Amino acid sequence: MKTTLSLILFGLLSYALHAQQDIFARNEIISPEINADHTVTFRLFGPEASEVTITGSWMPREGFSAPYKEMQKGDSGVWVYTTKVLEPELYRYSFSVDGIRNTDPSNAHAIRDVGSISNIFLIEGGIADLYKVNDVPHGTVAFRWYDSPGNHKKRRLTVYTPAGYENGKKKYPVLYLLHGIGGDEEAWIGSGRAIQILDNLIAQGKAKPMIVVMPNGNVAQKAAPGMSSDGFVVPSFRLPNTMDGTFEATFIDIMNFVESNYRTIKSKKSRAIAGLSMGGFHTANISLNYPNTFDYIGLFSSALGVQSNNVSSPIYENRDEKLQQQNENGFKLYWMAIGNGDMERILKGNQDFREKMDGIGMKYVYKETDGGHTWENWRKYLSEFVPLLFK
Repeated sequence: MKTTLSLILFGLLSYALHAQQDIFARNEIISPEINADHTVTFRLFGPEASEVTITGSWMPREGFSAPYKEMQKGDSGVWVYTTKVLEPELYRYSFSVDGIRNTDPSNAHAIRDVGSISNIFLIEGGIADLYKVNDVPHGTVAFRWYDSPGNHKKRRLTVYTPAGYENGKKKYPVLYLLHGIGGDEEAWIGSGRAIQILDNLIAQGKAKPMIVVMPNGNVAQKAAPGMSSDGFVVPSFRLPNTMDGTFEATFIDIMNFVESNYRTIKSKKSRAIAGLSMGGFHTANISLNYPNTFDYIGLFSSALGVQSNNVSSPIYENRDEKLQQQNENGFKLYWMAIGNGDMERILKGNQDFREKMDGIGMKYVYKETDGGHTWENWRKYLSEFVPLLFK
């Protein structure tokens, strides 16, 4: 009996040790180390490596090429690199070891953006404090499945409800927040830090409490890669029906679900829609094709002008007439922002669209910032746009 009991206890102890093996296999290297002067030091143990480089979002980009810096190898086999002084911001980075991309084994914090995994760190202060989880009342994030008859499938979206929603009876305005190409319903809560931004702005009294709906703009998908019965599919930019009018035409399925399942204020003055890149393109066209539906429209680095000329859809027909009608219907705010270092085609598309608006006397707010087609800009745009809503 004692032998049997000892064997059982030994088995349980072995299982517990195996289950916690990652705890005991700790990496003692500190990386990243945020220094007092806001420089950041990275370290990677690689005694057999012949070359290690680092690429990070603080490095100026030229086109689509990712810039990189060489790390220096020390006597202990640890490669080291220290940045210049960095401004407050959320940053992402990765290593390359002899040409093979790697994440930082010393940093457990990472984000997926389309098909790439990058580590992240945050330099506190300024606007970056909106991206932190602060000691404030927190909203709730739910992944919901809705019926989309227009797409013949159940689809997944993300819904943020403000602090106090579950315990009250109050009705709230709604912001529909759309992602860019290759993204999904998780993009804005990952790289976009939308939840932290909403929590903090609402707690500071700078934004009205609101429901934020973040759908998947790729109608070929039921949900983000790995989050549906399709399994662990490879994330891709090149999905069918991406900008062919299908998402805009079936957007009513999303609205029907939200207004049937959440305590929303069902009026134009209490609805907003905004999106980045492809999501900005979707936003512009949804607001054109759903007259008297949204009083607040936000285009962040909108991919106007990048659509193929071969696409044919009623959604994209008679745009000039629809824009004129939208102007006559009236709205509270049409807000546009873009980085002056964005892609030439996108800059041109936005310029052409604004010229059409100017031609009919349509009022809008236009903001041109430094930087390009980046999450650094889109987080800032969201942080500026949200306080303007539902006033």
